[in-house]
Amino acid sequence: MTSKQIKTRGAVVAIIILFLSTLFLGSCGQESSESATASTSSDNSSTSNEGTTVSTLSAPSGLSATAGSSQAVLSWSAVSGASSYTLFWKTSSGVSSSDTSIASISTNSYTHTSLTNGTVYYYKVAAVDSSGTGALSSEVSTTPAADSGGSSASTLSAPANLAATATTGTTTLDWDAVSGATSYTLFWGTSSGITSSSSAITSISTDNYTHTSLSNGSTYYYKVAAVDSAGTGTLSSEVNASPVLSVPTNLTATSGNGQNVLDWDNVTGATSYTVYWDNSTGVSSSSTTLTSISSANYTHSSLTNGTAYYYKVAAVDASSTGTLSSEVSATPSALLGGSIQSGPLTLTTKVTTFAGSGSTGSTDSTDPATATFNNPNGLTTDGTNLYVADNANNLIRQIVISTGEVTTIAGSGSRGRSDGIGTASSMYTPIGISTDGTNLYWSDHLNDTVRQMVISTQVVTTLAGATTSGSADGTGIGATFYRPYGTTTDGTYLYVADYFNHSIRKIVISTGVVTTLAGTGSSGSSNGNGTAASFTYPTGITMDSTNLYVAEKDGRRIRKIVIATKEVTTLAGSGSAGNVDATGTSASFATIMDITTDGTNLYLAQYNYQSIRKIVIATGVVSTVAGGSEGFLNHDTGTSAKFQYPYAITTDGTYLYVGENDNQRIRRIE
Repeated sequence: MTSKQIKTRGAVVAIIILFLSTLFLGSCGQESSESATASTSSDNSSTSNEGTTVSTLSAPSGLSATAGSSQAVLSWSAVSGASSYTLFWKTSSGVSSSDTSIASISTNSYTHTSLTNGTVYYYKVAAVDSSGTGALSSEVSTTPAADSGGSSASTLSAPANLAATATTGTTTLDWDAVSGATSYTLFWGTSSGITSSSSAITSISTDNYTHTSLSNGSTYYYKVAAVDSAGTGTLSSEVNASPVLSVPTNLTATSGNGQNVLDWDNVTGATSYTVYWDNSTGVSSSSTTLTSISSANYTHSSLTNGTAYYYKVAAVDASSTGTLSSEVSATPSALLGGSIQSGPLTLTTKVTTFAGSGSTGSTDSTDPATATFNNPNGLTTDGTNLYVADNANNLIRQIVISTGEVTTIAGSGSRGRSDGIGTASSMYTPIGISTDGTNLYWSDHLNDTVRQMVISTQVVTTLAGATTSGSADGTGIGATFYRPYGTTTDGTYLYVADYFNHSIRKIVISTGVVTTLAGTGSSGSSNGNGTAASFTYPTGITMDSTNLYVAEKDGRRIRKIVIATKEVTTLAGSGSAGNVDATGTSASFATIMDITTDGTNLYLAQYNYQSIRKIVIATGVVSTVAGGSEGFLNHDTGTSAKFQYPYAITTDGTYLYVGENDNQRIRRIE
């Protein structure tokens, strides 16, 4: 082979080698490009076991975890285009997208709380956008641990002005907000010296907290610390509070006969109540107690009428007794004889007009000054209302003591004798009304009967008395009366002054059985026992717990009947017409129409001489309280006031009330 041929062959070989090299390099380049593409795809999306989605968001970089007490503070670099982040975690390495996750984290940091100190926690984080979840970051771990000083890596200052306020089973805590804090941790215990290793309430988002389900009577201690991404800051100063049962509110005391009824608002958590009481103001925890009261009310019984009792109440639970309530008082009193008997009245003797315009009529009104009456010849009270026998109107009227409002509660206004409800009933000259608090009783004078009305229903019935006059004992309408006048009651029996029969009759309220208690049936002034004694036109009658007291219109005496023995004596009055204040039978009276008592004294409506008289029961001393001149005049001094034929009288335990026959008013003596 020539030299030229060798060169030519060499050139061909070189060309072939060059071609083959180009092919090889092209193939290698394609493989390298495909490999690079695959690698890029792996960087921007997760594999099936690492949260693969359609998102192309890259994995967050720079994930770090800082341990605190019972928490881990995580942070990472923000990923462009991310709308949120999802944190994956577990307590062993190899975190994947199938592990527990915390989603919708809006920032590139998160504080993982309520962790177990001493346990290792492993984490990865992924960015999220509208298309899904991106690739997971590299894994980090940290181990939460309690510290002894109440601080971790955080430099947040201690919250100032921590305060604790205790109520029933609860402590309410409040403190000043700390700048930069993302939450707060409250540390607490039942002894002083709170540290970060004490019981903790974490992730409190506001600068206050209500700690509930606590034991009343125990003391609870507290510190609080601010928290940020770096950890828990310095603990505050310590405060304490002792939850106690709430103070009972709205304690009231309502007097009754020998008792006071107490009532108050129920206290949540109370298992019982203790009532503290005394006979003088200033009740304290050392006062006499009434214990183990199961409900928010109590009836204090066996008390002395006319004596004031003072009260406070406290709630009780298994561990403690709460704070005492505000103080109230009440004075027991008896409702007897149609009057409130709470002890001797303390009157200034000032005379005012309580109800009535002075004109004759039957007008009801919310304004007592515009109401009208026609011969208000009977008065009684239950302490809340006055009840008026409006004689010439043939009506029973009610006056609310607190407001003076006047209403008609029974009677049509026309003469009649019909039983019925309220104004569907009828009567003929009602007089001498009395009450036991449940029922009203009055003499239907010209019908010769005794009527009864249930106050709550206004049902009017005939308790006793036939259609004709007489003096026969019997049952209900089988008995007869002759112009019955005043009535008085103890709730079991009704006593009636039987005017023209000159006798005192007794009715068993439950059966209507009528008997004659005292009086011969003929006019006279003889003392004696029961039907051996005599009366002269008895009108007014009242009673206390032991005796009946009878006012004789024409006999001009006040007679006393011992209920148990029926013994009749003369308490006051000579029998001669006059107006002399003195003692017992040395005193003299004019025409006496009605009588009432406060349990210590008697008060008389003296028709002539236009006056109100008083008798001390124990001594028989007679004096003049108000009036003495005919007319109409209110006055601060009782004896300077004027009346026009006072006919009816009663007391509510505080004031006297007088019904005037000709002035058509209800007067009050204060």
